[in-house]
Amino acid sequence: MRFTKPAWVMHKDSSSRDQTKRHSMFSCHVHPDGSRIATGGLDAKVRIWSTKPILNANSEASGRPPKSLCTLTMHTGPVLTVRWAHSGRWLASGSDDEIVMIWDLDPSAKGKVWGSDEVNVEGWKPLKRLPGHESDVTDLAWAPGDRYLASVGLDSKVLIWCGFTLERLRKLELHQGFVKGICWDPVGEFLATSSDDRTVKVWRTKDWELEAEIKKPFEDSPGTFFRRLSWSPDGAHITASNATNSGGYVFIAAVISRGSWTSDISLVGHENTVEVAAYNPHIFLRDPSQPVMASNICSVVALGADDRSVSVWQTKSARPLIVAKEVFERQIMDLSWSMDGLNLYAVSSDGTMAAFSFDPDELEGLAPLSVQEKYLTKFGFTPPPLPEGFSHVSQRLADQRMTPPPSPKRAERAMSQDTAHSAFDTGVNGFGGERVNTLVAKRNTKKKRVQPTFMGSLGAPIVPSAANHDLTAVVSRPPPSAGTVTNGRSFHEVTGIASSSRIQQQVSTSTVQSPIAASSSFAESLDFSLDLQYPPGDEDIDMSTDVQISSLDTSGKAGKGKRKANVVDFLEDRPIKPRTLGGDRVRETVAVKEISGVSGANAAVLVSQALASASYESSLAGRLPIPSLLNYIKATVEGSEDVLEGRNYEDDKPTEVIYVSGKQTQWLDYLSSPVLGLTATSTFCAVATQDGSLGVYSPTGRKIMPIVSLGSPCSVISSSKNMLMVITWSGSVHVWDVKKQHALFPPTSLFAVLGTSPNCTVLSASVRPNGAPVIQLSTGVAYTYDTSLLAWSKLSDGWWAEGSDSWSGRQRGNAQVAARGPVSSVESSIAERIPPVDAVKERPNWWGDALTLGHLESRMHAAKALDSPQEYKQALVLYAKKIADQAYRAKAEELIKELFGPVYWRPGREETWSTTVLGFSKRDLLKDVLAVFARSKTLQKLAADWQDMLKKAAHES
Repeated sequence: MRFTKPAWVMHKDSSSRDQTKRHSMFSCHVHPDGSRIATGGLDAKVRIWSTKPILNANSEASGRPPKSLCTLTMHTGPVLTVRWAHSGRWLASGSDDEIVMIWDLDPSAKGKVWGSDEVNVEGWKPLKRLPGHESDVTDLAWAPGDRYLASVGLDSKVLIWCGFTLERLRKLELHQGFVKGICWDPVGEFLATSSDDRTVKVWRTKDWELEAEIKKPFEDSPGTFFRRLSWSPDGAHITASNATNSGGYVFIAAVISRGSWTSDISLVGHENTVEVAAYNPHIFLRDPSQPVMASNICSVVALGADDRSVSVWQTKSARPLIVAKEVFERQIMDLSWSMDGLNLYAVSSDGTMAAFSFDPDELEGLAPLSVQEKYLTKFGFTPPPLPEGFSHVSQRLADQRMTPPPSPKRAERAMSQDTAHSAFDTGVNGFGGERVNTLVAKRNTKKKRVQPTFMGSLGAPIVPSAANHDLTAVVSRPPPSAGTVTNGRSFHEVTGIASSSRIQQQVSTSTVQSPIAASSSFAESLDFSLDLQYPPGDEDIDMSTDVQISSLDTSGKAGKGKRKANVVDFLEDRPIKPRTLGGDRVRETVAVKEISGVSGANAAVLVSQALASASYESSLAGRLPIPSLLNYIKATVEGSEDVLEGRNYEDDKPTEVIYVSGKQTQWLDYLSSPVLGLTATSTFCAVATQDGSLGVYSPTGRKIMPIVSLGSPCSVISSSKNMLMVITWSGSVHVWDVKKQHALFPPTSLFAVLGTSPNCTVLSASVRPNGAPVIQLSTGVAYTYDTSLLAWSKLSDGWWAEGSDSWSGRQRGNAQVAARGPVSSVESSIAERIPPVDAVKERPNWWGDALTLGHLESRMHAAKALDSPQEYKQALVLYAKKIADQAYRAKAEELIKELFGPVYWRPGREETWSTTVLGFSKRDLLKDVLAVFARSKTLQKLAADWQDMLKKAAHES
């Protein structure tokens, strides 16, 4: 086994002066052909790297192929998961911006990355944006054959998407905690998910109902960043991370058996929580000379843990094959095997990657992928039919695979040679590689411009390397007798999907060579049976093969009578598109600038309002953010890509408000005063103007509320779901429920929280979906307005950082930012601005305990105010653990009685006590609290007594 850590594989801030600072890497995944690996990190970027320079020192030194292939920058938050489709055509990524992004190859997207010095050697474009999650997306998985894509996140939801149309099919909502891991059964019959509710759930794919729920090995599992699990290639076992034995004191990976769904096997040895499990994609034979049967099959699985080590196990042995200790400086976040089963990649939150390369004789009994394909047929599972008009179309060219592009100099030499294709070796590592499928459509007529119907993954082939260097120096090629897997097999041989070799028989005679072929002679070297036709203009691309799509049957010929109506006819004869207000106007690109001059009427209004603001509360002057008057401002509609624009003019032209979807103007309106602020959700759009007015529109442009006069211009405008918040220059806070058209509380001044100190200013302000405003001040304190108390209440305070053990900055550092709720988000924002704590400063005896308890109590109140159930439960459990650790019996009894309620309470008898908090049953929460108290010697008897009380109360009710 050989081990390497390439220093150049890193996520960094390209705009920062310090280019050596690494951002955490949260995920990695190797392309099915093994030529590249994708990583996701804290810098909100997806990066694609060549694997050859990682594995081969000569390739690394020569720079061929290029080390960094592409940087993808569409996400707005840390990228927590990246997963290639089995076909290799698409890449899926998930982020804490709540979005799943599907990327497709785009040869035209090569070049310099905007805003940095990086250069994309190959281009990938966002094919589709999949909104649907309401919090961070933590893991993704493609089903066998790419039939489905599943995503999970911190909203406790499991979303199922069609792997072809990319539409959402199902939402599974039985988890009661953050979902942090997902994997598919290789047969396609089941889906497994792992959650912070300390369960692994197995779902049936035929009806998406729950098949089984496994709890036992996870009852005492601690919280971790991920709970990534993996299904063995023979379909027999799931290995789940973050399990424990002996009451939580022994960290294990639990092996769950198919069918019985029990965990009788444990992988023991790691000194801290196991974060991720990843099976080698190959089946292994205990005795290669014996036939393939269940008793002769075993698997290889890799584990990554918070103890900074990686272990590799073969299920026929009780001991691991290897244990690589202290490989990283921080915990392992993800693992990925190459499809040949000989290379394992790992990434860590310390921002580095490690690669482990095995010789075939080190992984004894490795069987070809065809063995797995044949073995899985014994389960007798029939996958669901594909969507009509969609399929995987294989081009069986076993002598090619998707490889990184050549270095620029070599590419130039290749272009100057007529025989450039001779420089391309047909082997990879000395044997055939996998060919990436190209999906195409046939159209007979030359007159009608019909977009080809989508049949799966799209895009042209990727430019290969100008020369294939053998990797035998790093990964040896096993002899044929050892049953080595050659990557020259097509995707359909692996998945069992029938392929059509007829697709590649005919090509069009009048074609223009594509940009890819022109730059590298790629079409000549691969002898592709595909020509891309580029008609004049950029509107259409004609893609032709000899295979017709039944839904676009154009076989009827002119002059031979009528033929049956088909989709093409409907496309040609469809009714005229409905008009939109302003839809015929040409959209112009505007250079954003600040407007210096204001008309006389507006200037008079501004002066009078400034005086009114000063007389109202002069001490607030200059302590609230005052937006600049710009000629162009915009707001993206929450949950979509639509845009609300405002355009101000220096001359006498009226101010415009425009709603744009794609490239089409949906509606517009003209205003008498310049626009200062915009915000938009899926249910409304709001516009604040310089004269202190507020207008609220529906998504179609109807005014759904009367124009409101705020008294002074807007300083901050924010929205979430149905809630709209405005803070004026004079410091008045307004919050409305737009759907119900009423205010949540009377206009309230910020003077109560800003005080008289001129150094206290508002840094940020937003509103939660429940209408709670969140105001963060420069003093390191965050407030919200409590409508029941009619007073401002503290959400969090930098004071807690002085001694609380539960303060976010004292736990897992910046890596934890990616998995935060609203309360944690506020605390992290405060932690970034407060100075570091003086560790040597002398403190009172009970300092730490007092601040920790006070902080957790404050966090529970904040979670209730911001409607964050999971954060409330987490804070409650931490609070109970702190009480149990210090044996504070009086506090324990009071907490128990608060959650249990009146001893003789029955439904309908007493209305003063609520049975729930944030949707949780208080007595169910009490069970978790008592389980914590039961581990304390001092509180054990107390916990046992109340557990008996709970059982009696449940029995009597």
